[in-house]
Amino acid sequence: MSEPEVSNSRGALYIVSTPIGNLDDISLRAIQVLQQVDRIAAEDTRHSRRLLQHHGIDTPMLALHEHNERKVVHGILQMLGEGKSLALISDAGTPLISDPGFPLVRACREQGIRVSPVPGPSALIAALSISGLPVDAFCFHGFLPRTSAARKGKLAEVQATKSTQVFYESSHRILYALQDMLEVLGGERDVCVARELTKQYEEVIQGKLQEVVTSMAVDAMRQRGEFVIVVAASNVEEEDGLSMESRRILELLLGELPLKQAASLAAKITGEKKNRLYQLALGKD
Repeated sequence: MSEPEVSNSRGALYIVSTPIGNLDDISLRAIQVLQQVDRIAAEDTRHSRRLLQHHGIDTPMLALHEHNERKVVHGILQMLGEGKSLALISDAGTPLISDPGFPLVRACREQGIRVSPVPGPSALIAALSISGLPVDAFCFHGFLPRTSAARKGKLAEVQATKSTQVFYESSHRILYALQDMLEVLGGERDVCVARELTKQYEEVIQGKLQEVVTSMAVDAMRQRGEFVIVVAASNVEEEDGLSMESRRILELLLGELPLKQAASLAAKITGEKKNRLYQLALGKD
């Protein structure tokens, strides 16, 4: 017989990831923890009840959301101090990722209470994995500001960044957000819009920003649901006039071909001048 996942010998807080859509996207360990803890703190108890019932979990719940989380932290800490265990879940995905829970986790850390992750679904990671954009370096910003001026300000801050940028957005603002991106970032920026991931109407819309905005503007159905927006890194030219993409292609070819041949082929692929690429390659030799 396997050892129980949860021990009541001392209090512990479990940060449990739950499905972002499909109710079967949950780990066996997550189900076991949710069954064994003394209480589950849920962002919306009515919403989470459907998930718990689906998996035969009858553990009592309490509400912890953005409007009450600072008030209920003291009571939860008292429970944990008495040796009870508690699981924190959000409406979907991994708690604290644009969801409540930070004050509780911080307070537990300050008081030396064990905090243990039960990893699983995350809309952020799911969207990155299917975006077709580089994911070796990325920056997650959560939800964009609500007003157009604030959104444009935020987008201007990341306009020239050299890593993939990721945002969450709601159905109420998705088109406005993309239109602001178009204005600030330009229509040639590659983008992936992941809609309703793992749900019945899952859809991935990708291409140049201008194409994506046009496509979504004429189709009201595409503006419904929950969205993750993945935006390609800036392709702004460096001081020598070469784009980051041209540099990347040259680097790859230099790893496989002689210098002159690599520069020549890179010029054909990118449209850059061969002499400029050759001079850059010389500096790398």
